[in-house]
Amino acid sequence: MRDIRERTFEFAVRIVRLCRELDKSVGVGRTLSKQLLRAGTSVGANVEEAQAGQSKADFISKNAIALKEARECHYWLRLLIAAEVLTEKRLAELRDEATELAKILAAIIVSAKRHRP
Repeated sequence: MRDIRERTFEFAVRIVRLCRELDKSVGVGRTLSKQLLRAGTSVGANVEEAQAGQSKADFISKNAIALKEARECHYWLRLLIAAEVLTEKRLAELRDEATELAKILAAIIVSAKRHRP
């Protein structure tokens, strides 16, 4: 199983590439790109910060932020599909990865809370 840090980093790279594509368009696609870019890259950044958490509470907090960002990213991807900015075929895999990351992060948080000192 791939490390969560590597998986969220790879997700961020894919988001960056998608947003580059969206930025070439005018209007809505470009505007939504900014939101998606912020949320999609924040997932991995917060996972990285969690690894260096100063306490168990800090670890949980940073992973909780990463979870929120993954859910937000999923939202923007769904919106891009529903608004027909990009096709579901183009975004389904990325949307599904956002869902999987959210599930993994939720499990990490639950586990960390269970094993609090």
